[in-house]
Amino acid sequence: MAKWSAFPYDNSAFVYTPATLKKHWARLHAGDAEPFPKDAAVQQAWVHFHAGDFQAAHDAGLAAGGAGITVANKAQAIYANYLEKKEKLKLEMFLEIAERAEARQAEEPSDANAWYWQAYALGRYGQGISVAKALAQGLGSKVKNALETTIKLAPKHADAHIALGAFHAEVIDKVGKLLGKTQGADTATGLKMFEQALKLNPASAIAMIERANGLVMLEGDKRMQEAEKLYADAAACEAMDAMELLDIELAREELED
Repeated sequence: MAKWSAFPYDNSAFVYTPATLKKHWARLHAGDAEPFPKDAAVQQAWVHFHAGDFQAAHDAGLAAGGAGITVANKAQAIYANYLEKKEKLKLEMFLEIAERAEARQAEEPSDANAWYWQAYALGRYGQGISVAKALAQGLGSKVKNALETTIKLAPKHADAHIALGAFHAEVIDKVGKLLGKTQGADTATGLKMFEQALKLNPASAIAMIERANGLVMLEGDKRMQEAEKLYADAAACEAMDAMELLDIELAREELED
Protein backbone atom coordinates (compact mmCIF):
# COMPACT_ATOMS: atom_id res chain seq x y z
CA MET A 1 0.00 0.00 0.00
CA ALA A 2 1.26 3.47 -0.87
CA LYS A 3 2.27 5.69 2.02
CA TRP A 4 -0.62 7.84 3.23
CA SER A 5 -0.12 11.58 3.70
CA ALA A 6 0.83 12.65 7.23
CA PHE A 7 -1.63 14.40 9.51
CA PRO A 8 -1.15 18.09 8.62
CA TYR A 9 -1.60 19.70 12.07
CA ASP A 10 0.11 19.58 15.43
CA ASN A 11 -1.05 16.39 17.15
CA SER A 12 0.98 16.68 20.36
CA ALA A 13 -2.16 17.17 22.46
CA PHE A 14 -3.66 13.92 21.13
CA VAL A 15 -1.01 11.41 22.13
CA TYR A 16 -2.76 8.96 24.47
CA THR A 17 -1.51 5.92 26.33
CA PRO A 18 -3.80 2.90 26.84
CA ALA A 19 -4.49 4.21 30.38
CA THR A 20 -5.33 7.81 29.36
CA LEU A 21 -7.27 6.44 26.38
CA LYS A 22 -9.49 4.47 28.75
CA LYS A 23 -9.97 7.53 30.97
CA HIS A 24 -11.15 9.70 28.04
CA TRP A 25 -12.87 6.92 26.08
CA ALA A 26 -16.48 7.96 26.77
CA ARG A 27 -15.84 11.49 25.47
CA LEU A 28 -13.70 10.34 22.51
CA HIS A 29 -16.32 7.80 21.45
CA ALA A 30 -19.51 9.72 22.19
CA GLY A 31 -20.01 9.76 18.43
CA ASP A 32 -19.57 6.11 17.50
CA ALA A 33 -20.60 4.36 20.77
CA GLU A 34 -17.72 1.91 20.33
CA PRO A 35 -17.09 -0.14 23.51
CA PHE A 36 -13.60 0.07 25.05
CA PRO A 37 -11.61 -2.89 23.61
CA LYS A 38 -10.24 -5.62 25.86
CA ASP A 39 -7.49 -6.50 23.39
CA ALA A 40 -4.28 -4.50 24.01
CA ALA A 41 -3.43 -4.57 20.27
CA VAL A 42 -6.78 -2.93 19.46
CA GLN A 43 -6.22 -0.33 22.20
CA GLN A 44 -2.86 0.49 20.58
CA ALA A 45 -4.53 0.85 17.17
CA TRP A 46 -6.91 3.40 18.71
CA VAL A 47 -3.95 5.26 20.25
CA HIS A 48 -2.60 5.65 16.68
CA PHE A 49 -6.02 6.72 15.39
CA HIS A 50 -6.63 9.46 17.93
CA ALA A 51 -3.13 10.87 17.32
CA GLY A 52 -3.90 11.15 13.60
CA ASP A 53 -1.52 8.37 12.56
CA PHE A 54 -4.23 6.91 10.37
CA GLN A 55 -2.12 4.46 8.37
CA ALA A 56 -0.58 2.94 11.53
CA ALA A 57 -4.09 2.70 13.03
CA HIS A 58 -5.38 1.00 9.89
CA ASP A 59 -2.50 -1.49 9.76
CA ALA A 60 -2.63 -2.28 13.50
CA GLY A 61 -6.42 -2.69 13.38
CA LEU A 62 -6.26 -5.13 10.45
CA ALA A 63 -3.46 -7.09 12.14
CA ALA A 64 -5.49 -7.36 15.37
CA GLY A 65 -8.67 -8.49 13.58
CA GLY A 66 -12.04 -8.73 15.35
CA ALA A 67 -12.84 -5.36 16.96
CA GLY A 68 -9.67 -4.03 15.31
CA ILE A 69 -11.51 -3.99 11.97
CA THR A 70 -13.52 -1.01 13.25
CA VAL A 71 -10.32 0.98 13.90
CA ALA A 72 -9.01 0.07 10.44
CA ASN A 73 -12.28 1.13 8.82
CA LYS A 74 -12.57 4.37 10.76
CA ALA A 75 -8.93 5.32 10.12
CA GLN A 76 -9.24 4.66 6.40
CA ALA A 77 -12.60 6.45 6.16
CA ILE A 78 -11.43 9.60 7.94
CA TYR A 79 -8.17 9.63 5.99
CA ALA A 80 -9.97 9.16 2.64
CA ASN A 81 -12.59 11.79 3.44
CA TYR A 82 -10.26 14.53 4.69
CA LEU A 83 -6.72 13.90 3.50
CA GLU A 84 -6.66 11.80 0.31
CA LYS A 85 -6.24 14.12 -2.68
CA LYS A 86 -6.73 11.63 -5.53
CA GLU A 87 -10.44 11.17 -6.21
CA LYS A 88 -10.02 7.71 -7.80
CA LEU A 89 -8.04 6.42 -4.83
CA LYS A 90 -10.51 7.96 -2.40
CA LEU A 91 -13.43 6.11 -4.05
CA GLU A 92 -11.46 2.84 -4.07
CA MET A 93 -10.77 3.28 -0.35
CA PHE A 94 -14.46 3.77 0.40
CA LEU A 95 -15.41 0.61 -1.52
CA GLU A 96 -12.72 -1.36 0.34
CA ILE A 97 -14.12 -0.17 3.70
CA ALA A 98 -17.67 -1.12 2.66
CA GLU A 99 -16.54 -4.65 1.70
CA ARG A 100 -14.58 -5.11 4.94
CA ALA A 101 -17.51 -3.84 7.01
CA GLU A 102 -19.90 -6.22 5.26
CA ALA A 103 -17.56 -9.15 5.99
CA ARG A 104 -17.45 -8.05 9.64
CA GLN A 105 -21.30 -8.00 9.74
CA ALA A 106 -21.35 -11.67 8.68
CA GLU A 107 -18.81 -12.50 11.38
CA GLU A 108 -20.39 -10.35 14.14
CA PRO A 109 -23.93 -9.18 13.19
CA SER A 110 -24.37 -7.37 16.54
CA ASP A 111 -21.35 -5.08 15.91
CA ALA A 112 -23.08 -1.72 15.36
CA ASN A 113 -20.01 -0.16 13.76
CA ALA A 114 -19.75 -2.91 11.15
CA TRP A 115 -23.07 -1.55 9.86
CA TYR A 116 -22.13 2.09 10.40
CA TRP A 117 -18.85 2.00 8.47
CA GLN A 118 -20.49 0.21 5.57
CA ALA A 119 -23.10 3.00 5.44
CA TYR A 120 -20.54 5.79 5.85
CA ALA A 121 -18.27 4.40 3.12
CA LEU A 122 -21.10 3.80 0.65
CA GLY A 123 -22.56 7.22 1.43
CA ARG A 124 -19.25 8.98 0.73
CA TYR A 125 -18.73 6.84 -2.37
CA GLY A 126 -22.22 7.85 -3.54
CA GLN A 127 -21.43 11.53 -3.05
CA GLY A 128 -18.26 11.00 -5.08
CA ILE A 129 -19.98 9.44 -8.08
CA SER A 130 -23.12 11.70 -7.69
CA VAL A 131 -26.10 11.01 -5.45
CA ALA A 132 -28.45 10.43 -8.42
CA LYS A 133 -26.09 7.78 -9.87
CA ALA A 134 -25.71 6.13 -6.45
CA LEU A 135 -29.50 5.96 -6.01
CA ALA A 136 -29.83 4.42 -9.48
CA GLN A 137 -27.34 1.73 -8.38
CA GLY A 138 -29.47 0.92 -5.33
CA LEU A 139 -26.95 2.28 -2.84
CA GLY A 140 -29.53 4.52 -1.13
CA SER A 141 -31.52 1.68 0.39
CA LYS A 142 -28.29 -0.08 1.43
CA VAL A 143 -27.07 3.03 3.26
CA LYS A 144 -30.44 3.68 4.89
CA ASN A 145 -30.84 0.08 6.02
CA ALA A 146 -27.30 -0.09 7.44
CA LEU A 147 -27.79 3.15 9.41
CA GLU A 148 -31.17 2.06 10.77
CA THR A 149 -29.57 -1.23 11.82
CA THR A 150 -26.75 0.69 13.54
CA ILE A 151 -29.26 2.72 15.55
CA LYS A 152 -31.27 -0.39 16.43
CA LEU A 153 -28.10 -2.04 17.78
CA ALA A 154 -26.71 1.14 19.41
CA PRO A 155 -29.50 3.69 20.07
CA LYS A 156 -26.95 6.25 21.38
CA HIS A 157 -24.83 6.14 18.20
CA ALA A 158 -24.76 9.90 17.50
CA ASP A 159 -22.77 9.54 14.26
CA ALA A 160 -25.37 7.18 12.79
CA HIS A 161 -28.07 9.76 13.56
CA ILE A 162 -25.97 12.42 11.78
CA ALA A 163 -25.43 10.17 8.76
CA LEU A 164 -29.10 9.21 8.56
CA GLY A 165 -30.08 12.88 8.74
CA ALA A 166 -27.57 13.58 5.95
CA PHE A 167 -29.04 10.73 3.89
CA HIS A 168 -32.53 12.26 4.04
CA ALA A 169 -31.18 15.76 3.31
CA GLU A 170 -28.90 14.72 0.42
CA VAL A 171 -31.58 12.65 -1.32
CA ILE A 172 -34.23 15.37 -1.05
CA ASP A 173 -31.74 18.06 -2.10
CA LYS A 174 -30.59 16.11 -5.18
CA VAL A 175 -33.80 14.47 -6.45
CA GLY A 176 -36.60 16.47 -4.78
CA LYS A 177 -39.24 15.57 -2.19
CA LEU A 178 -41.40 13.48 -4.52
CA LEU A 179 -38.65 11.21 -5.85
CA GLY A 180 -37.05 11.31 -2.41
CA LYS A 181 -40.15 9.61 -0.99
CA THR A 182 -39.53 6.59 -3.23
CA GLN A 183 -36.11 6.29 -1.53
CA GLY A 184 -37.68 6.57 1.93
CA ALA A 185 -36.38 10.11 2.48
CA ASP A 186 -38.46 12.82 4.15
CA THR A 187 -37.76 16.23 5.64
CA ALA A 188 -39.22 15.68 9.12
CA THR A 189 -37.15 12.54 9.75
CA GLY A 190 -33.98 14.24 8.49
CA LEU A 191 -34.46 17.21 10.83
CA LYS A 192 -35.24 14.91 13.76
CA MET A 193 -32.07 12.87 13.19
CA PHE A 194 -29.80 15.96 13.23
CA GLU A 195 -31.45 17.18 16.43
CA GLN A 196 -31.07 13.80 18.11
CA ALA A 197 -27.38 13.58 17.11
CA LEU A 198 -26.60 16.86 18.89
CA LYS A 199 -28.55 15.77 21.96
CA LEU A 200 -26.47 12.60 22.11
CA ASN A 201 -23.15 14.33 21.41
CA PRO A 202 -23.47 18.07 22.11
CA ALA A 203 -19.72 18.74 21.78
CA SER A 204 -19.53 17.31 18.25
CA ALA A 205 -18.30 19.76 15.61
CA ILE A 206 -19.27 17.37 12.79
CA ALA A 207 -22.82 17.09 14.16
CA MET A 208 -23.07 20.89 14.02
CA ILE A 209 -21.61 21.05 10.50
CA GLU A 210 -23.85 18.31 9.10
CA ARG A 211 -26.90 19.78 10.80
CA ALA A 212 -26.10 23.19 9.28
CA ASN A 213 -25.76 21.65 5.81
CA GLY A 214 -28.92 19.61 6.32
CA LEU A 215 -31.03 22.58 7.44
CA VAL A 216 -30.17 24.48 4.25
CA MET A 217 -30.70 21.42 2.03
CA LEU A 218 -34.05 20.61 3.60
CA GLU A 219 -35.49 24.08 4.28
CA GLY A 220 -33.48 26.50 2.18
CA ASP A 221 -32.37 30.06 2.85
CA LYS A 222 -34.74 30.65 5.76
CA ARG A 223 -32.41 28.44 7.86
CA MET A 224 -29.19 30.08 6.61
CA GLN A 225 -28.65 32.23 9.71
CA GLU A 226 -29.06 29.21 11.97
CA ALA A 227 -26.65 27.24 9.75
CA GLU A 228 -24.02 29.97 9.98
CA LYS A 229 -24.33 30.00 13.77
CA LEU A 230 -23.84 26.21 13.82
CA TYR A 231 -20.69 26.59 11.71
CA ALA A 232 -19.38 29.25 14.09
CA ASP A 233 -20.11 26.97 17.07
CA ALA A 234 -18.31 24.09 15.32
CA ALA A 235 -15.27 26.28 14.62
CA ALA A 236 -15.13 27.21 18.31
CA CYS A 237 -15.16 23.58 19.54
CA GLU A 238 -12.17 22.13 21.36
CA ALA A 239 -10.62 19.05 19.73
CA MET A 240 -9.90 15.96 21.82
CA ASP A 241 -8.27 14.08 18.94
CA ALA A 242 -7.00 14.41 15.37
CA MET A 243 -10.35 13.60 13.76
CA GLU A 244 -12.14 16.31 15.76
CA LEU A 245 -9.46 18.81 14.75
CA LEU A 246 -10.10 17.98 11.07
CA ASP A 247 -13.83 18.68 11.62
CA ILE A 248 -13.10 21.98 13.38
CA GLU A 249 -10.66 23.07 10.65
CA LEU A 250 -13.34 22.25 8.05
CA ALA A 251 -15.78 24.59 9.84
CA ARG A 252 -13.13 27.33 10.05
CA GLU A 253 -12.36 27.07 6.32
CA GLU A 254 -16.07 27.27 5.50
CA LEU A 255 -16.46 30.43 7.59
CA GLU A 256 -13.49 32.06 5.84
CA ASP A 257 -14.94 31.41 2.34
